[in-house]
Formats: sequence, C-alpha cells, structure tokens
Amino acid sequence: MELFGNYLMTIIETGGLFAPILFISFHLLRPLFFLPVVFICVSGGILFGTVAGTLYSLIGITLSSVLFYGIIRWMPKTYNRLVSMKQKIIGKQTDFTTSQIAVLRLVPFIHFHLLSLCLIQITAGFKDYAKSSLFSNIPLAFVYTSIGQWIASLSPIYISMFLIALLPLIYLLRRKEIIIKWHDFFQAST
Repeated sequence: MELFGNYLMTIIETGGLFAPILFISFHLLRPLFFLPVVFICVSGGILFGTVAGTLYSLIGITLSSVLFYGIIRWMPKTYNRLVSMKQKIIGKQTDFTTSQIAVLRLVPFIHFHLLSLCLIQITAGFKDYAKSSLFSNIPLAFVYTSIGQWIASLSPIYISMFLIALLPLIYLLRRKEIIIKWHDFFQAST
C-alpha cells in the first residue's frame, strides 16, 4: 500500500499541469463510479494540500453540478421523476435556502445531486444556479480537503491506531432492534 501511495505521489508531483486536470476530470466521472464526493475531496487534500486541493475540488464539484444541470434539463421526464422522488423523501412543501444546502452538503450521507436538484428548484435560471452551486460547494470542498491534508500529515501508525479506536464505535452505534416477522411470532399450532 505504501508503494502504491509513493507511486501515486510521484505521478502527481511530476505530472505538472496534467495532474490537476486529471483530478478535476475525475470529479466529473465520479457519478459513473458511484464514488462519494467526500472521498474525492479528501483525496485532493492528501494529494495536493489544503489550498490547491480545495481549489481543484471546488472547480471539479462546480463543473459536476453544472453538468448535472445540463443533463437534467435535457431529460424532462427524468427531472419530473426525480422531483417526485425528492418530494417523497423530503416533503412537498420543503424548500431549502442556499445556506441550508451548503450545510447539508457537509453531511456525507445525503446524495450530492439530490441537493443539486433542490438548488435547481429554488434558483431562477442557469446563471443563478451556477452561482448558488459555487457558493454551496465552498464549505464542502474546504472542510473535506482540510481533513485530507490532516490525514496526509499523520504517520501510518497513528492512522492505524485511529482506525482501531473506531472499531468499538461501529459495534456500539449499531442498530439495536430485533425484527420478528408476524408469521414467525404467531406460529399457527397444528
């Protein structure tokens, strides 16, 4: 693993202008690989540092949002299905502000493009959407890229100790309910 990390860092360091372009394009391809935005932003912090990683992630995330806008406007039936699904999940009368969406983007379990759909619904047009998307992506890019820079500065021993310390939390925070099917609970006696 360490050899792979050193190899990747060598490619990035010698890549010059190609490395940031590749990283930004990876943001655009992220939905095809079902990778979370958080993973890419943390990787940007590890590979490029906080300042450059935040800038590259912000460019990539904003381009991904703009691409989503273009694709979703090109397919109106899919847009209507996504809106009805959003209404079932969030509610029909719920509209968020751009600031709320910026905070919700920090939650890694909320789908990135669901929040982009919410932005589409509250903005007047493409220009307003692009501006709101840029502003709502800034906290996401900065926070998670900073976490990536922090992880990069840790030694592998500290990272291993941190991950081992998280293992009991996985057990303690598990779902503590037992589901018994109706048929199994009330078995018919013969």
